[in-house]
Amino acid sequence: MFWLALPPLVYLGLCGLMYARQRDLVYCPHETRVAAEHTDFALVHDGVTLRGWVVNPGRREALIYFGGNAEPVQVNRDRFARWFPQHTIYLMAYRGFGASEGEPTEAGITSDALALFDHVQRLHPDIGIDVIGRSLGSGVAAHVAARRPVRRLALVTPYDTLADVGQAHYRWLPIHLLARERYDSVSNLSRYTGPILVVRAGQDTVIPAANTQRLINSLPRPPKVLQLRTADHSSIAFSSALARTMKLFFATPGFGGGVATVSRKTPTARRSRTGAKKPPTLNSRPAPDARAMRNPRSNPRPSRRKST
Repeated sequence: MFWLALPPLVYLGLCGLMYARQRDLVYCPHETRVAAEHTDFALVHDGVTLRGWVVNPGRREALIYFGGNAEPVQVNRDRFARWFPQHTIYLMAYRGFGASEGEPTEAGITSDALALFDHVQRLHPDIGIDVIGRSLGSGVAAHVAARRPVRRLALVTPYDTLADVGQAHYRWLPIHLLARERYDSVSNLSRYTGPILVVRAGQDTVIPAANTQRLINSLPRPPKVLQLRTADHSSIAFSSALARTMKLFFATPGFGGGVATVSRKTPTARRSRTGAKKPPTLNSRPAPDARAMRNPRSNPRPSRRKST
């Protein structure tokens, strides 16, 4: 390792820089800023005003979405309205993001997430609350699922812990010692036994496949897994297979099981004898080209990943 050749003071300086600036790497809110008048929802928690959007108001069921570390969550409004017509959907920008006040920290964001869940539960008292977390938001969603009665949980490009992801990217630094923002999904989901859907991007260079697999292996019961082989960390949001699977997961009691794999060579939908398209299901039998994913708890075969 090249860091062994660095003078000790230089190495310690790099460690100090990483410790001091790590939140600049974890949180990227500058591209998410919007004016408060462009939002339609506000929640005050710990003296901080958090703002966002409500989609499909007035529905009996409710769904909360926690986005990525640079994601303007409002871009999901139209497609979520189509995907989840039976749900009222709550898209709240993290503190420091969008039109929300404050500065982003793990403690602040996870506390806000619990406050949002409690607020939504008061508005929808008759049925459990569904939750989606994407990328950074998967760690937020896991924190909520450990402390609140989440009905169904979908995790898109999730990880085991943020500290482990950081260590995978900066192997020459002691990230486990330096990390203040940890988002430990393994610990948070160790006792969650509700339905979980895990969505993986085969070309993801942000969340290493090994980190997602460790999360899957740690879960108390095998989750439903959708593997999108040709998707990357960003393009996964526009996958038609993701849309169909999300619709089924949140609309069908006891939906599916096992692993489904979608690639460019895999048909995106099957046709019935009448010619109507049938959506893919998560069957216990894997697709023919998904041998490495035959058991969702097995370690996947290492794949080539483009460097970031």
